[in-house]
Amino acid sequence: MAINALLERPQSPLREEAVVPRAFDYNGRPAKRSTSGGWRAACFIIGAAAAERIAYFGIEVNLVNYLTGQLGQSTAMAAKNVNTWFGVTALLPLLLAFLADCYVGRYRTIVAASLLYVLGLGLLTISAVYTSQSRSDCQNMEKIESCSPSRSQVLFCFFSLYLVAVAGGGYKTCNQAFGADQFDEEDPEEGKAKSSYFNWSSFCLCIGLSVSMLTLSYIQDNLNWALGFGIPCIAMVVALLLFLLGTNTYRYSIESDEKRPIMGICKAFVEAARIWRTTPLSEKAIEEGALGALSHQGSQECRLLNEALLEPNCPEEDVKAGSATEFEKAKAILRLFPIWSTILVYAIVLAQSSTFFTKQGMTMDRSVWSGFDITAASLQACISLSIVLFVPIYDRIFIPLARKFTNKPSGITMLQRIGIGIFISAISMVIAALIETKRLKTTQDHGLIDMPYATVPMRVWWLVPQYILFGLSEVFAVVGLQEFFYDQVPTELRSVGVSLYLSIFGVGSFLSSFLISAIEKATDGGDGQEGWFNDNLNSAHLNYFYWLLSGLSVVGFTAYLHFTRSYTYNKGGLL
Repeated sequence: MAINALLERPQSPLREEAVVPRAFDYNGRPAKRSTSGGWRAACFIIGAAAAERIAYFGIEVNLVNYLTGQLGQSTAMAAKNVNTWFGVTALLPLLLAFLADCYVGRYRTIVAASLLYVLGLGLLTISAVYTSQSRSDCQNMEKIESCSPSRSQVLFCFFSLYLVAVAGGGYKTCNQAFGADQFDEEDPEEGKAKSSYFNWSSFCLCIGLSVSMLTLSYIQDNLNWALGFGIPCIAMVVALLLFLLGTNTYRYSIESDEKRPIMGICKAFVEAARIWRTTPLSEKAIEEGALGALSHQGSQECRLLNEALLEPNCPEEDVKAGSATEFEKAKAILRLFPIWSTILVYAIVLAQSSTFFTKQGMTMDRSVWSGFDITAASLQACISLSIVLFVPIYDRIFIPLARKFTNKPSGITMLQRIGIGIFISAISMVIAALIETKRLKTTQDHGLIDMPYATVPMRVWWLVPQYILFGLSEVFAVVGLQEFFYDQVPTELRSVGVSLYLSIFGVGSFLSSFLISAIEKATDGGDGQEGWFNDNLNSAHLNYFYWLLSGLSVVGFTAYLHFTRSYTYNKGGLL
């Protein structure tokens, strides 16, 4: 394939203004701005990603019901398996991003992940057919007590699920980075378009998520699980075809002089650790101006890495530009982790929308008209629909207005955008706590505390504001995080940057489970004392939990503001 020429073709001086720096087309020639990249290429990538989201959430949204129903697992075991599967899916991109950036390439990784996706979903569909047929035959033979699936059926199902997890990890981390690669940030117009790319990408992905929540879950629960898993498989085939159709329009970035950038960065950290163990920081070297060799604006932020670059016994002239570059890239990654850690509370908050929010809705009046009740889980679609509503408003109204006051192409900075989203999420938890307090008071007023299966005379629409605020917070924070972690890592490691963003929500999911377990043990004192997470929500105290999350959100937001004040953006230069 002609793309292989990219790996051997040396970069030649670019003399034409229409040529995009450090980018090549499918045939290995310097990419021309008029015929490659931009929205013409991004549309294929976004369309493929939307189809992939239909496939992924077609499995994830209703997986707990499949495990408890078709595989006969307990609710606790099914929830544990779903959390583990989601955590692996969110954390695996950290490894796959390194492979994509350093060895395989983003385009090839997306194609390989798509093929693995189709294989995993196809096997999962076969597993559903096999399991459904076995249960049907067993029930026809009136052997209900022995109708649990065999060990081989369970293993086959989980093998298929984790193939999907591996494929999803590789696909998500490269798709967003490869899409943003289609815009040249050095060009003013394309620089603005790249910021809009993250907005409209989230817009289209949420359309795919809404389709999965509103249609596929109904098909799986009311028609057939095999059909409910087969449609996501078809959607993934469509995603692969859409992505391949745009092959001739894409821009491919190759750093021929540094194909293994992570190795130099790792060496920088190893050298810093060696210096830390063997010698103190050399104030003399700093006083004598040795740090003048480190021209980057953020050079003073990581003194240990600076000391590793300029040892006391090493003359200033021995500092090579290549070494300085590696150390600056190492510091660029290191500076992200304080921001990364303060976002974890936000991830814990977002994890509640698919768990306790849904359990609240199950107890409330969900009737729309006589004889028709909406499912509690379908309220999650309010998050996606609010994102679909607010993204155009943000991109077409908010940003132009903000530009008039800030004179920034993006209207506000990435960290300001993320901070607004975190603040909104804290407000949503306060509202959730107030509404849950009202729900509990309603159960007391109607004598329903000891009636866990009774419908509380309170409309489920009371929960809509907290869902909508979640969606609004994602417009600011989640989209901002995508752009921030893509933009602030070295150019050669942008898939790694996207994977760092994804890992926030994987770790947040695990932390949410840990927090719930700890609180459950602490509040369930026995002797008739009701814990915060009692199975009977009418006598539980979810409002206390929501107030706790509100307080943690304030703490996390304060820590976020502290670290963002001293953060220096990486723009151009050595990166």
